[in-house]
Amino acid sequence: MLNLKIIFKIIGQLLFIESLMFLSCLIMSIYYQEDDTFAFLISITITTLCGILFKFLGRKAENTLNRRDAYLVVTLTWIIFSLFGTFPFIISGYLTNFAGAYLETMSGFTTTGASVIDNVDRFPHALLFWRSMTHWIGGLGIVFFTVAVLPSLVGGSVKVFTAESTGPIKSKLHPRLSTTAKWIWMVYLVLTAACVLSFWIGGMGFFDSVNYSMAITATGGFSTHSQSIAYFNSPTIEYIGIVFQFLSGMNFTLIYLSIFKGKFSLIPKNSEFKFYTILVLISTAWIAVLLVRYNHYDVSHAIRSSMFQVVSLITTTGMYSDNAGLWPHMTWLILSICMFFGACAGSTSGGLKCIRGVMIMKVIRNEFLHILHPKAVLPIRIDGENVLPSAVPKLMAFFALYILLCLLGAVYMISMGIESTDAVTISLSSLSNVGPALGNEISPISSWSPLPDSVKWVCSALMLLGRLEIFTVLVIFTPGFWKDN
Repeated sequence: MLNLKIIFKIIGQLLFIESLMFLSCLIMSIYYQEDDTFAFLISITITTLCGILFKFLGRKAENTLNRRDAYLVVTLTWIIFSLFGTFPFIISGYLTNFAGAYLETMSGFTTTGASVIDNVDRFPHALLFWRSMTHWIGGLGIVFFTVAVLPSLVGGSVKVFTAESTGPIKSKLHPRLSTTAKWIWMVYLVLTAACVLSFWIGGMGFFDSVNYSMAITATGGFSTHSQSIAYFNSPTIEYIGIVFQFLSGMNFTLIYLSIFKGKFSLIPKNSEFKFYTILVLISTAWIAVLLVRYNHYDVSHAIRSSMFQVVSLITTTGMYSDNAGLWPHMTWLILSICMFFGACAGSTSGGLKCIRGVMIMKVIRNEFLHILHPKAVLPIRIDGENVLPSAVPKLMAFFALYILLCLLGAVYMISMGIESTDAVTISLSSLSNVGPALGNEISPISSWSPLPDSVKWVCSALMLLGRLEIFTVLVIFTPGFWKDN
């Protein structure tokens, strides 16, 4: 039976955290003396009152979660957080379409980075900071953040971690999940701070440095300028962006063990990291050759531009330094493959995850070997450790659902009058939490505001499914989930 009281209690506590996030934006709005102060004040009031209501409904709750409670609370948290996150946009009047405002907020929390804003430069500082903050909090997970900050709140935190974390293999640094969460958040903070400092030294203003760093380390992609990184027209800033996007696409556990614990030898031995790096290098080289040949780029510009776009899309950040919509169509295919795979599990990126790519390749290899040696026992080994046999059917089910949802999303969009290339890449971009689309009408530099409202809702749903890796959300819609054991 579902423990509704603990679910209400957790959601109430999380709404208090969202109120504190609004408060930081309110202070910034007052500092800059802009016209969004009232919007944040009202947002704080409504969110706090609703938080109190949920806490009241969850009074005297037993501090334990079963597996079903964990899946439900994680899914509801992301939906409700995004709902309340629309308030500053709607109340301020900068966004008037609710479907668009919800897509903007869901895109932020899921670190997708797709935007319905046509001219970001006209937005006040506090609203821009709010967009970046949705990225940063959503990067490692809203509930995961709570486990790090308020470990006593969730009795079944391991189940929450399983429901919200990415990748088929869940890695823990410490027997206590709260300690693991704190260490991973330390990596996150250090990466963000280093990125801020690097951008600032590279010539970016402090406000822009903070916002772009939050977007990059969260692999989100929201910018404070309509031209994204291209606004600065600086090779230095682009290379800094490449480095930190690439690092943010790595498994944070691997970063912690290699950098903070001095186990540098783990990096070149890690199968997922090797797959990730090889995919980046091959894609970069291939696109660079095409740009030199067909778009007449000089070699240095071609390498820098191709590497930025490849790293941006494979990490699902979605920032751009060039208009890939003007590149040869072959580059779109390569970039789509990058969008599909994504970066490493245990990072802030979306997509299928490179570890699943490694596992699929090993499954295919084993099938060929089985043809030659039918009686052979061929376990799947990742970095010297056997993968549980139960992981393979789950991997195939996830892969099939991933493809199916992408196709269903595209089919619906086509039925709504969207051009087929646009529909496929928008669907893939939403499910992979990338942001840019590689289409004709919705290009990598275009906003998603022209989309019909129903398509915006579908995109929001795909973003949530992609961020929580499908099963966490879809299991709620199975009849068995609601049956009492």
